[in-house]
Amino acid sequence: MAVTKRAGRKKDAGASKQAAAGGGGGKGFSKKAVFETTKKKEVGVSDLTLISKISNEAINENLKKRFENGEIYTYIGHVLVSVNPFRDLGIYTEQVLESYKGKNRLEMPPHVFAIAESAYYNMNAYKENQCVIISGESGAGKTEAAKRLMQYIANVSGGSNSSIQEIKDMVLATNPLLESFGNAKTLRNNNSSRFGKYLEIQFNAQGEPVGANINNYLLEKSRVVGQIKNERNFHIFYQFAKGAAQNYREMFGIQQPQSYVYTSKSQCYDVDGIDDLAEFNDTLNAMKIIGMTQDEQDNVFRMLSTILWLGNVTFVENDEGNAAISDQSVVDFVGYLLEVEPAHVNKALTQRVMETSRGGRRGSVYDVPLNRAQAASVRDALSKAIYFNMFDWIVMRINMSLKARGEQAHSIGILDIYGFEIFERNSFEQLCINYVNEKLQQIFIQLTLKAEQEEYDREQIKWTPIKYFDNKVVCELIEEKRPAGVFATLNDACATAHADPSAADNTFVQRLNGLSSHPNFAARQGNFIIKHYAGDVEYAVQGMTDKNKDQLLKDLLVLVGQSSNQFVHTLFPHQVDTDNKRRPPTAGDKIKVSANDLVATLMKASPSYIRTIKPNENKSHSEFNDANVLHQIKYLGLQENVRIRRAGFASRQTFEKFVERFFLLSPKTSYAGEYTWTGDYKTGAKQILKDTSIPAEEWQMGVTKVFIKTPETLFALETMRDRYWHNMAIRIQRAWRNYLRYRAECATRIQRFWRKLNGGKEFIQWRDQGHQVLAGRKERRRYSLTGSRRFMGDYLGIANSGGPGEVMADSISIRGEPVLFSCRAEVLISKLGRSSKAEPRTLILTKKNVYIVKQAMVNKQITILAERTITLGAIKFISCSNLKDDWFSIGAASPQEPDPLVHCIFKTEFFTHLTNASRGTFELKIGPTVEYNKKPGKIATVKTAKDPQVPPQQDLYKSSTIHTSAGEPPNSVSKPTPKGKQVAAKPITKGKLLRPGGPGGGPSKLANRPKPTPPPAPAAAAQPRAMPQPVAALSNGHSRTASSSSGRAPPPPPPPPGPPAAPKEPTFKALYDFNGQTSGELSVAKDEVILILQKENNGWWLAKRMDGSAQGWAPSAYLEEVVVQAAPKPTPPPPPPPTSRPVPTPPNGAAAAAAKKPAPPAPPAKRPAGRKPIPPPAPRDSGYSTAESGASNGGGGGGGASMAGGLAEALRARQAAMNKKDDDEDDW
Repeated sequence: MAVTKRAGRKKDAGASKQAAAGGGGGKGFSKKAVFETTKKKEVGVSDLTLISKISNEAINENLKKRFENGEIYTYIGHVLVSVNPFRDLGIYTEQVLESYKGKNRLEMPPHVFAIAESAYYNMNAYKENQCVIISGESGAGKTEAAKRLMQYIANVSGGSNSSIQEIKDMVLATNPLLESFGNAKTLRNNNSSRFGKYLEIQFNAQGEPVGANINNYLLEKSRVVGQIKNERNFHIFYQFAKGAAQNYREMFGIQQPQSYVYTSKSQCYDVDGIDDLAEFNDTLNAMKIIGMTQDEQDNVFRMLSTILWLGNVTFVENDEGNAAISDQSVVDFVGYLLEVEPAHVNKALTQRVMETSRGGRRGSVYDVPLNRAQAASVRDALSKAIYFNMFDWIVMRINMSLKARGEQAHSIGILDIYGFEIFERNSFEQLCINYVNEKLQQIFIQLTLKAEQEEYDREQIKWTPIKYFDNKVVCELIEEKRPAGVFATLNDACATAHADPSAADNTFVQRLNGLSSHPNFAARQGNFIIKHYAGDVEYAVQGMTDKNKDQLLKDLLVLVGQSSNQFVHTLFPHQVDTDNKRRPPTAGDKIKVSANDLVATLMKASPSYIRTIKPNENKSHSEFNDANVLHQIKYLGLQENVRIRRAGFASRQTFEKFVERFFLLSPKTSYAGEYTWTGDYKTGAKQILKDTSIPAEEWQMGVTKVFIKTPETLFALETMRDRYWHNMAIRIQRAWRNYLRYRAECATRIQRFWRKLNGGKEFIQWRDQGHQVLAGRKERRRYSLTGSRRFMGDYLGIANSGGPGEVMADSISIRGEPVLFSCRAEVLISKLGRSSKAEPRTLILTKKNVYIVKQAMVNKQITILAERTITLGAIKFISCSNLKDDWFSIGAASPQEPDPLVHCIFKTEFFTHLTNASRGTFELKIGPTVEYNKKPGKIATVKTAKDPQVPPQQDLYKSSTIHTSAGEPPNSVSKPTPKGKQVAAKPITKGKLLRPGGPGGGPSKLANRPKPTPPPAPAAAAQPRAMPQPVAALSNGHSRTASSSSGRAPPPPPPPPGPPAAPKEPTFKALYDFNGQTSGELSVAKDEVILILQKENNGWWLAKRMDGSAQGWAPSAYLEEVVVQAAPKPTPPPPPPPTSRPVPTPPNGAAAAAAKKPAPPAPPAKRPAGRKPIPPPAPRDSGYSTAESGASNGGGGGGGASMAGGLAEALRARQAAMNKKDDDEDDW
């Protein structure tokens, strides 16, 4: 098996064939051959493992080509590299999303949807938790990738009930809500995530989302109180200030962003591509979807207002040089918002409570005034604490709404966190962010580089080691306690000099000298440098110890504890414990715990990776900065990843898991879906790979695992496994469909028999009513009394949809009008200066009118016109003769037009339908003459006469006299309906279900199966389809039975051998090749001699081969009886000369028969060898009748001629007679 590409995972009809010898598992449907004119030509390679030269520069060049061509995604094996396009490429539409459903990553171009599909599929198929780790620097597109992952998973995951849909809606609603409170504009990114989040979507065993949970990390709370120029505070402040409702403006005093210090310091109020008003509406809508009540929303906006007004509290120096409030009204309003006394706010912002202790006992308590800088610091600390705690509350509230609604089986996690940051001034926030990124890089290295190579060594797999940079030493530099790392040193400095922040910073600088020997650390002029995997970063020490303490003064905790607002107590739940002397955890401690918990969570899941790259610093959609991108390629380790992916194995599974997954693919490990392997798992895995014909170079067996080299091989195995269940389902469906078909055919046969027995009674009733209408006053034609005659009514199909009937109905505008009768007819036309002549017309009867329709040339085109329209109420009488002719007049008594004199072969049926439609309002005049108004108001009569010279099928009109032959007596009635001819029973299957033994005792669809038993009786044999016979076959197709002879001719010297025994059945030779199409038909070759067991009149004979090996039905038109001249009787000595030696006779018994008769009859004339059977005659459409039987020309000829056919022949004969006779004189 040459494995090339895995087919899709779709389980619907049209899926691909299994990979077979010499071919891959590609899809076998016509879509592959469609020429896609709109498909863009691929530039570069879509998978970096395919580049010819592995280098950072080659990777950079390939990414640049694809970026310039609008292709931002590229693979490195299963890792997706994404370059931020800084524009909408239209690649996240619903149509694009649908195209990735059920596809593996090789079937479609690289895309974030393919990563989402792979994670979702692997979770369901392998029952493992999945996670997607998105990494890259700020502005590289991590948040957008996370949103697209959520979009795809919400769309593709199953479940249609309201609970599951509600979970999906809430998961998607977390994006605008958290972006508003956690994102901000920076110099590098207009929508930069200033926090990290790990969204875990929880699924049940059916792959339906039942809940979700969000963990947030590293909110940049310092942004609340200050930003550098051209950056902004968090989006929510600008959204609220610009779009707050009037009641909020009155209740909370909200003004425009320019009115607040916290939103105006950076002098940036608007951002390109961001509509604060529209996004504020999205935020409010997301709050509703999450389930936040109106009171909760009001409290959130109250806290936002508190922060904005706190920023406007300013301080001045009093006479003692201490801080004093410059505008007491602002403090009063802050007290109103916090629902505390303004005096308490004033005291908390300008004074600090100091407590002395002696020997472990509480000492004196002093109120120490603060200077302006200290007071501003306290104010900012309160603002940051309120916002930080409120953000945590929002995440907690979201998690409450997203709590799992059912049993959780597995999950998919999406990590969207800060990218690596290097600014001109990097402080404690950047240290924490870069530390977390180092931890994530360590996971990537651990799982894709280090762990993979270590596993190859453990499993004794042939492998060429790849060198890479292990950033574990950088992580240890930051987080280790012994020897003390950066965080431990920072904690010591905070603990030693906790009273004075500047003194603590100096202590920190001094203690950092102990790390100078580390290869990834360097001290520089009061700052320090850490050599990260992404580059060297210099960190400023100033203020770092104060930020690490992350403590809210007890005075502020006392202040918020005095609030009468319950929501404030929810944000600050901890009571002040003045007796607790233990050092609270620092910000560094907290981020270490969070980072290690995150790593532990990610290590429990099967990871997928998205490595995002920022092409330029100007947010341009066309600029590609080679130097910047090359730097990102290096620190992301893409080159090492390419090398390992090219040399490594795409998949590895334990023997047990591999066998459990793929045991269906080997007949030695499974039977009918049951696991039957009794050996060890390793041998079972080898057996499966052997039976699936996977090439040996595509896999290796380790100590405990089987390793698959390329993803194409794994996809092929998965496809074969999917196809196994698909094929089993097809077999069940086929059996069920056969059963349903069998039932349907049985029902059809019963219905057909019922219709044959009871169907058409209405038409017979119309026919019998016709006898009552005539009341025994008119002679009848023999054809109208046949048992098969039915009054069908609309013979031309005027009321049908489609065909000539519809065209005629549209032409005379009677579409939709119920048609009772239609037939071809003739109308006697009288013109000045010439004799009357019958011209063809169409007679139509509806429930309202009688229409006489003709075809005329209008503008050199044949046009259908309604020549005469007679309402049923205007018909006074119908006049016809008492002979069997077909002429009658319609007495309309019109003052403008004459009465039409019509010739119609279905006159009695017309009378019957007209009687019922008009409810007998006209008089039916039957007598020796036909009366009509030849001119308006002028009564004329047409005589009738019997003329034996007129053919029985014709009527002759000449000189106002109708000549016709004698008919049946007037009191004649229709003959009984003829019974059908007894024919051999046909099988129910009609050639579809070919042998008995199917569902419910019915036939089963197993074709071309040889019959081991002797043939059944002829009556039960399968009756093949009717086939037209050549003329020669009709004349020469008689059978001739040869009689057996026991006597022998007198033995001549030397005695000749006796003739073979004559067969009991007649023998026939095939004139042409015949290939049987069903199991009941016997295939014969030209000139093959066969035996005939039974002859049927339908053109098929039951035949058997001479050796008795097979029998079946064969067309008689293809056969010719074998008649052999009897061998000449040998004469006693002398023996006959060589030229007159007897010709060997075929074993047909003809010689034996000839021995009894001195002069055998002459054989029938043979047909030419090259003659083919004539095609069946074209069906004759007379437009008159579909009745059966009824022979023409006196009843001779073929028995298959229909009544309508005979009538049509009679009309043609009559027309010929009319054309031959001389025109009579005009009788005007």
